[in-house]
Amino acid sequence: MRLLIDWAALQPQAGTAAAMAATVDGCARASAPCGAYAGVQSQLAAIASQQRAHPGDFRVVVDILGTPAWAAQPPSGCAPPATPATAWAPRAQALAAYRALIASLLALARSERVSLEWWSPWNEPNNPAFLSPQRGACAAAAPSLAPALYAQLARALAAELASVPGRHRILLGELQDVPADSPASTSVASFVAALPADVLCLAGAWSIHDYALQRRRADAGPDAVGTLERALDARGGCAASAPIWVTEAGAGAPHPGRPRPPGAGDELAGCLALALELRRWYADPRVGAVFQYSFREDPAYPVGLLSADLARVYPAYRLWLQYARARAAGHAPPPPALGCT
Repeated sequence: MRLLIDWAALQPQAGTAAAMAATVDGCARASAPCGAYAGVQSQLAAIASQQRAHPGDFRVVVDILGTPAWAAQPPSGCAPPATPATAWAPRAQALAAYRALIASLLALARSERVSLEWWSPWNEPNNPAFLSPQRGACAAAAPSLAPALYAQLARALAAELASVPGRHRILLGELQDVPADSPASTSVASFVAALPADVLCLAGAWSIHDYALQRRRADAGPDAVGTLERALDARGGCAASAPIWVTEAGAGAPHPGRPRPPGAGDELAGCLALALELRRWYADPRVGAVFQYSFREDPAYPVGLLSADLARVYPAYRLWLQYARARAAGHAPPPPALGCT
């Protein structure tokens, strides 16, 4: 599972410790039912219970996002008007606080007896909604600033993980599927091409977000996994033949993030599109893991397996269940139509 660590929410004030046990309401963005819990501490306790029940078979990717206002650079360069305050890249002077956040997570994991093997420096660093500015000037041909900003975070993460005992590995990327450069975002190929060589060599694997719902659109771009594979191979060295994880996948509306159209027909169409994606990834020896985002529907990005009110189960849930059963039995995955019905 991905453990999303919202730095801005955990540490809104400079000089205070990250609030790892702060109460979370447990709603789906204000949608009931709700079940409050003690934030990251409760999440780690739940993870610990699964790791005890399934030794070696319940792994976690820690994925950091969200710059606190006190740690952020001032707005600059080219960014969309609606860029959230948490998207501005951390100042160089705030990297020590970023490392301290990682250290506090590691300490809490030790106290909860949780194995946190995989770590990702930042979520969707080629997307201006998560890391800004992407460019100094509003032109697609302007050099991207994002790879250098991301490199600072990746190096800081690697340094902190190296300072503590235990097995820790870095998952680079968490890239949004951006097929072509634009004034405000960086394509997958350009992002990989501009990363410093030493950062490329930090990766235990690479990750990308690829939603099956995009494949249903007439204007869908090229396959995101294939694009990342070609970009890594073009860099050569540490990047060549690197394993790929799809850390966000799912089926929803024909356009990403839009409300689901009514009717069971569209739900089934989305499931079939996801099933075709899963079959293709299953056949790709470089794809080592695929993550469904999310289980309970996120109203802001509706591609879940259960509706936000937990009243409806979408066909994609049956698809993932069939995959889990096939894996447990050592069988090949089900045909797309069978998995969704």
